Amino acid sequence: MNNLLTHIALHGYLLIFLIAFLEAIDIPLPASLALVVAGAAAASGTLHASLVYLLGTAGLLLGDSIIYFLGRYMGWTLLGFLCKVSINPETCILRSAELFYKRGKTTLIVAKFIPGINTMAPPLAGSMKMRFEQFLWLDFLGTSLYVITYTAIGFVFHKFITSITHGFNAASHAIGIVALVAVIAYVAYRFSLFFKNRVYRVVPRVQVEELARRLKAEETERLLVVDVRSHGYYDAGTSRIKGSIRLEPNNFAEEIKKFPKDKDLYVYCT
Repeated sequence: MNNLLTHIALHGYLLIFLIAFLEAIDIPLPASLALVVAGAAAASGTLHASLVYLLGTAGLLLGDSIIYFLGRYMGWTLLGFLCKVSINPETCILRSAELFYKRGKTTLIVAKFIPGINTMAPPLAGSMKMRFEQFLWLDFLGTSLYVITYTAIGFVFHKFITSITHGFNAASHAIGIVALVAVIAYVAYRFSLFFKNRVYRVVPRVQVEELARRLKAEETERLLVVDVRSHGYYDAGTSRIKGSIRLEPNNFAEEIKKFPKDKDLYVYCT
């Protein structure tokens, strides 16, 4: 934080804009921390709070808009790439889509505060073909709330932040140890998730040709095809496999209990 405070004091507004922009395009930089430090700098008179707000919001909006359009034209490819570090990419996307399902498009207002969702919300909105004007308005509300919140924290607690900063050099060795322990704990956590979710990696899959062959042979009395595409990728006018039934994935666990036990169940998603 000491280095961040020094750089923000020297380069000010440009650094705030760049950090906000880079975080918005999914480069892991601490925009929230930069805004807290900028708020502390504003309290001490080094920066103007209004310009911190304008540049922080502009950086986030610009980055989010770029990712929105990439999601709109790249769709699943981009979403899958962003979820590569996840244990299960399909689950990663479904969790984000589920939040859209429960809270609607207003998810964009709180997305910045939720780890994981903040990365997925703009490209997911784009891939769902949300109108850009609507996306921009909701994202503006969300980024404004985000920037104001963290800048205000820095502004209110500027004395505490300054005292912490001055103590960082003396505590650098301890901080290094804490950082190392945090990295080890994170790696252990990822491995625990890997083993916990390994069962999902053995879900049987079939080739499209196999299902097409069975449908062509009119074996529909022995099989059931279910469309469980994530909310937003499906609406009443969406094309789907002939003879399939629609099932909202968030209700899948309950609905599957009602399915006949004497049929082969084929499920397809986004």
